[in-house]
This record gives sequence, structure tokens and C-alpha cells, in this order.
Amino acid sequence: MIAFIVCVAMWGLGPVLANGFETVLTLNPGSGNPRNSEGDFIQLNDGRILFVYTRFSGGGGDHDRAILAGRVSHDRGLTWSDTDEVILDGEGDMNVMSVSLLRLQDGRIALFYLRKNSTLDCIPYLRYSTDEAETWSDPIRCIPDDGYYVVNNDRVVQLPSGRLLIPAALHSLGTKFVNRGKAMSYHSDDNGLTWKRSTTILEAPVGSFRGLQEPGIVALSDGHLMMLCRTDQGSQMRSYSKDNGITWSTVESTNILSPVSPATFEQLDDSGELLMVWNNHDGIDPKLKKKRTPLMTALSSDNGITWNRFKTLEDNPKGWYCYTAMERVGDHILLAYCAGDEIVGGLNRTKIIRVSIAWLRSQ
Repeated sequence: MIAFIVCVAMWGLGPVLANGFETVLTLNPGSGNPRNSEGDFIQLNDGRILFVYTRFSGGGGDHDRAILAGRVSHDRGLTWSDTDEVILDGEGDMNVMSVSLLRLQDGRIALFYLRKNSTLDCIPYLRYSTDEAETWSDPIRCIPDDGYYVVNNDRVVQLPSGRLLIPAALHSLGTKFVNRGKAMSYHSDDNGLTWKRSTTILEAPVGSFRGLQEPGIVALSDGHLMMLCRTDQGSQMRSYSKDNGITWSTVESTNILSPVSPATFEQLDDSGELLMVWNNHDGIDPKLKKKRTPLMTALSSDNGITWNRFKTLEDNPKGWYCYTAMERVGDHILLAYCAGDEIVGGLNRTKIIRVSIAWLRSQ
């Protein structure tokens, strides 16, 4: 039986800005639902698009009760259903959150999410669907080691070889939670049944309080992998792997200036061109330092060494924009991200926008 719950939603908020994008869904918090945050997309075989996100109840903190809820589009992301389908509930002593959705090479859909039991126990799990997200298999634990591991939404990737990669930041080994994260990856060569950790565990330079947090991975056109991590050092930090995630190079600073906030980055198409969405703090007003605003895009045609064709999606100085998921649908990109502010709370509202790729590529 499919369960439905009501969530405050609004469609088509705001005009198409600069002929480049439009808001197609806004998930506002409401009574008994103080926060709607990070999610991911999957395109179904019948043409529908499913968006799964974290729907909180009771409180809006990261450790408060939450379920995974879904919305559906029947027209390539232009409009969305007005009720939530319950995707996953009743799991985790605290909550479940931070979804990644993948179409595996064998045709199944993989649903990755964090199961959070305590501030010392947070582990990614995986479920499969063989019937286009109508039902899900029993869960599989993806990290065999104990601890508190942060894995952001829309982070799990599958390489052309079939290998699955989960970028993770470790914050506890069971004693106490520490802010200084250590970055690593876990990989699976059997579609997620078993997992192994990278032999390299990355650490930020001495003096960084937060360390390496919320890593992401992208496959580059030269066959290497690139990892970016949020830090408190004023920019994203970068590492490379030449062996599909078994080992990683020493982290280095980048010219991707940002606050302590993650970047989302993926290949735009088979050409290897990269699209990145992040809080660009290059030349930022000193009053906005440490703020998760503005939200911008940029493209790279040299595997992330340089970035160009910057576009602004959000620039409200009181806004809070982060945890972006992206999905290419034809000649547009769907972007979903937290879009809160000082009134509703920074992480409490999620927005989906539909962005023209031609606009992203325009000078």
C-alpha cells in the first residue's frame, strides 16, 4: 500500500530569470513538518522523474526525526505532484536522510541513504528496486566499519567499469563526535553487496578545525577521479585517484573559493565538460563571509583545473543555499537545493529549478 502525506508546496514561484531557469517546485516547512531538505532525482523507465528528499517532523535539527519522501513529475520536471509518497520510514533511532539515487548498469534502481542511530553511529545503507521505485529490497550496510560517517545527497557514483563509489567523511569511531573530518571512499565491484575502504585516509592541513568534510567524487575525461571537500580554509580542497578510488593523492587547495559549504559537480555530458554548483566567494562582500550565498554555476572543459561561464542562481544576502542535487533531462538540468533564509531557517526549505543548458554555456 502506498502511503501519502501532505506537505506545503508551491509551483512556478517567480519568473524565468535571465531566460535561463525557472522555479518548478518549492517545499516549504509547515505545521508538524519543520524542515524539508536535501534529496536526489531518478528518471524512471516510463518517463516520470522521482525526487526523494528528507522530510522532518517534530524538530528541524540534523538529528531530529525524519523520513524519506518522494514527489513525481510526469512532464520532465515542469510540474510536480502535490502530495508526498512515503519512500522510507521507521528506520534509524534518530532518522534517515541524505539520499543518492542511481540507475545501476543492470537496470535496477539503487537508493542510498544515511541511517542515523546516534551522534556516534551514522552509516550509509542501500536498497534496490526492480519495479521502478514501487517497492524496495531489504537494506544492505555499505560501510562495514563502525563510526559516524557523513555522506551527502547525490554523491554516490558508478564508474564505467561498474564500480560503485561512496565518498565519506569520518567524524567518530565510537567514542565522541569530532568536527575535524577525515575523507575517504568506499567501493563495491558487485553492485553494492560488499564494500571496501580506500587505503588512503585524507586529512586537512594542521590548523584546520573542521578538516575535510562532505566529500564528492567525479570521474574525469582522462580516466582519473577527482574528489572535492568542503573545508574551513576558504576554498574547496582537492584530491585525485588514478586507480578508481583505491588510493588518493595528498589534498591540495583550489581556486574554488567557498565558505564551509559543499560543492556539487558532475559531468554535463559525454564530452567530459563539468558543471559545478556552489557558493562562490571569489570577491565576496566581507559581510557575507561564512554565509552560504550566493549560489552559482560554472563550467570546466579541462577536468576542473579552471572554471568559466559563471552564472548566478541565487544571491539573496539573507539566503542559505546548499546541498544541491543535479539531473540532466534533455536540454535542461534539474537542480534541487536547500533554499532557506533567516525567516524559515537555512536548511528548512527545498527548491527545484529547471535550468537551460544553453544558458549555462552562454558567454
